Amino acid sequence: MDAFTIATKYWHKLDDNRVQCDLCPRFCKLKEGQRGLCFVRANENDQIVLTTYGRSSGFCVDPIEKKPLNHFLPGTPVLSFGTAGCNLACKFCQNWDISKSREIDTLADAASPEKIAETAESLNCRSVAFTYNDPVIFLEYAVDVAAACRAKGIKTVAVTAGYICDEPRVEFYRAMDAANVDLKAFTEDFYYKLTGGHLQTVLDGLKYLKHETDVWFELTTLLIPGKNDSDDELDKMTRWVVDELGPDVPMHFTAFHPDWKMQDIPATPETTLTRARKIAIDNGVRYAYTGNVHDKAGESTYCHHCGAILIGRDWYELSEWNLDANGCCQKCATQLAGVFEETAGTWGSKRLPIRMTG
Repeated sequence: MDAFTIATKYWHKLDDNRVQCDLCPRFCKLKEGQRGLCFVRANENDQIVLTTYGRSSGFCVDPIEKKPLNHFLPGTPVLSFGTAGCNLACKFCQNWDISKSREIDTLADAASPEKIAETAESLNCRSVAFTYNDPVIFLEYAVDVAAACRAKGIKTVAVTAGYICDEPRVEFYRAMDAANVDLKAFTEDFYYKLTGGHLQTVLDGLKYLKHETDVWFELTTLLIPGKNDSDDELDKMTRWVVDELGPDVPMHFTAFHPDWKMQDIPATPETTLTRARKIAIDNGVRYAYTGNVHDKAGESTYCHHCGAILIGRDWYELSEWNLDANGCCQKCATQLAGVFEETAGTWGSKRLPIRMTG
């Protein structure tokens, strides 16, 4: 094995000389030398290895709201990175150049967990995000980075589709402080035909996050015209969220643009996002947002009790901050759900690419 390849533990041998990967419900069964659908996990010497440990497709300091997380350290910078590959096969992927990559040149940067934590600290980042492609597939690297960050008081964020088996799920989320989970739709037909996955796995993972962890998490649904944007589906999805996860889990409805294998579908109208947000709020979701469009009303956070604006947002710039030092509404003292510092961050909408090696 080379310097970027490490042994993993979520696998078992089959009777036909293949090895089955047990990280996610795809359960790839691999002969010697074969790679899984994710491309980064492979059978080498009759074991499943991760081939991208310590390698990245790039590092960038982003606003935390870009993940998107609106209730987790608002206004602060987050050091973001991903690797290559993905364990889903979404035909509408908006990051296909990274998640669908089969080219090792995509992994142009390298950094140890300690180096990432040191860099985040030196740049005054309050957190590190595993994003651009799904961190589930590089679990071992993500967990080690999270440990190095926690040693320095830096939090970690997973941006994930939540497609992971029960046992590794425990290890993965135990390392995280926050997550944004893609709830891509609310029908099995959509998941099976357009992602190659299954809805129930994601729903089970969300219930696990809510009821068995302390991870702060928010949900994102990319609304694709004619595929997952009907009133009926949005009604069922948002009712399920309130019933199973509670009213305080923020939901982000974001705009699709034609990409990857779905370039024949038009971009999502802003009215669709506004409609989805209204359905969510009418069904009891306290914090519903629109994304990928300029919509100050849909981007801002309001007190669910008195309706006062708590955090104003104009794209990724915070325009108002009406929380007290305890994260409560200054007008009526109602607690805002989330993780907040005494004052708002001031990073704004800046994007700072970082180059590092080692």
